[in-house]
Amino acid sequence: MKALYPGTFDPVTNGHLDVIERAAGIFPELVVAAAVNPSKLPTFALAERLAMLRESTAHLPGVSVGSIPGLLVEFARAAGAKVIVKGLRAVSDFEFEFQMAQANRTLNSDVETVFMMTAHPYSFLSSSLVKQVAELGGDVSGWVPEPVLRRLLERRARG
Repeated sequence: MKALYPGTFDPVTNGHLDVIERAAGIFPELVVAAAVNPSKLPTFALAERLAMLRESTAHLPGVSVGSIPGLLVEFARAAGAKVIVKGLRAVSDFEFEFQMAQANRTLNSDVETVFMMTAHPYSFLSSSLVKQVAELGGDVSGWVPEPVLRRLLERRARG
């Protein structure tokens, strides 16, 4: 069964990677897909986010990377995914994700949503926090995969 793990991934964090690795152990095919969200202004361009995802997941068989240009459920249908995997850090994430899961189920009843809690060491971690700490010169090396760390350091060096 093919699953889909969507997100903005601006940038991908070790919390995301934790969910990706565990989902890849459950589903033989997992598409990790970066969303184009018109309500968000990403720091990294879509091409950069896709490159970081590909580099960060290269060690995982059965994992592919794509981008979602429109509705998630339409992308899931086109990709042949029957499951949407959503990562949760805290109870506060659940309310929003529950609402989205219900909307997706209404739009496409053939797709199920599965929630996975991120591992405890990453329960506080968000892409926004990573970017803020990195921009202020903090050490985020334990929070992001190496390809992301490299790009964050390059951005900071360019100023």
